[in-house]
Amino acid sequence: MGTFDWIRLILGCAFIICGLVIFFTEIFGVFHFQYVLNRMHATAMGDTLGIASCMLGLVIFSGFNMTSVKLLLIVVFLWFASPVSSHVLARLEVATNENLESRCKVYTDLEALEKELADTATVSETAQQSETGGKEL
Repeated sequence: MGTFDWIRLILGCAFIICGLVIFFTEIFGVFHFQYVLNRMHATAMGDTLGIASCMLGLVIFSGFNMTSVKLLLIVVFLWFASPVSSHVLARLEVATNENLESRCKVYTDLEALEKELADTATVSETAQQSETGGKEL
């Protein structure tokens, strides 16, 4: 094996191991969190990044050929499909859960949410200025 083959092997293994670590973290999130929206967030973020990392490792292993193009198309499809399906499931949970307010803060008025976000931004800016002594960073 030449130097280039060793580099491909190490990079491919690194990406696949990184993807597996992401998958195990995702599994931990599924079993650790109690609420369905938290579980769904863990799986949606994990599968997108984990699959992309594993597929990139397989592309490095196979080299640039039609197989790698197919693997990259799978990644692109999953990058589109996973967020859409997660969004649909979240909307279904919000629409059908009668006890949603016991788990989440629900805003019926968009202006109240915007005011709270503006107040939070103002408080964080004030805290940051007091930490730096009022000087710009």
